[in-house]
Amino acid sequence: MSNSGYNYTFERVEKKYMLSKQKYKKFMKQAGCHITPDKYCRSSILNIYYDTDDYDLIRRSIDKPVYKEKLRLRSYGVPGKKDTVFLEIKKKYDGTVYKRRISLPLRDAVNYLESGIKPEERGQILKELDYFMSFYRPKAKLFLAYDREAYSVIFDSGLRITFDRNIRSRDYDLSLDKGDYGRPLLDDDIYIMEIKAAGAMPMWLVDILSDMEIYPKSFSKYGNIYKHDMNEKRRMQECLQVL
Repeated sequence: MSNSGYNYTFERVEKKYMLSKQKYKKFMKQAGCHITPDKYCRSSILNIYYDTDDYDLIRRSIDKPVYKEKLRLRSYGVPGKKDTVFLEIKKKYDGTVYKRRISLPLRDAVNYLESGIKPEERGQILKELDYFMSFYRPKAKLFLAYDREAYSVIFDSGLRITFDRNIRSRDYDLSLDKGDYGRPLLDDDIYIMEIKAAGAMPMWLVDILSDMEIYPKSFSKYGNIYKHDMNEKRRMQECLQVL
């Protein structure tokens, strides 16, 4: 069943942590009685990130401003042209994340993003997308995918914990239906844990993080890929200058 036109908004605080495979296993053992797998616990999440010609959005994000925003097209697995995908504006202000999402078929999303053909169904989120598109005039810049495990906290529907690994990217074939492949960003045994909370963390979770000495770490998948690519370009330029 298609979810075309479905609008979705939320606000929450998101904190990221980088875990080794050993710490991931230990965390899961201690937290197991407090969490339950989401309906789609394991999935491959595919994204196309949109940015300006000069990468203004990600460069600004790396500078850690009070306010930042980004635009991405997301699917769960490799979609066909008629399959539902999600077009999202993700904003962050003073540590709180605000997500604005609409679902529509891949071909309609691409027509809107690449050719300005607006979907028939209108709404507040599409108005926000229209403004974003007219202001930044973004273009597809990066395919970024990862494998995710997602859990909800029992008795607290506003708290979720996710684990992302096998982060991969490419700067060509920038379409979700081109396939799920790319260059790895991190070692295979590194997990990015993210705690997404609408309110305060429960004490059992605070105690586990403290006992295991797990501390928040700022980590942007897109940002780290951008910095890695820029460093590679600088090294190549330096080598050419030496020659």
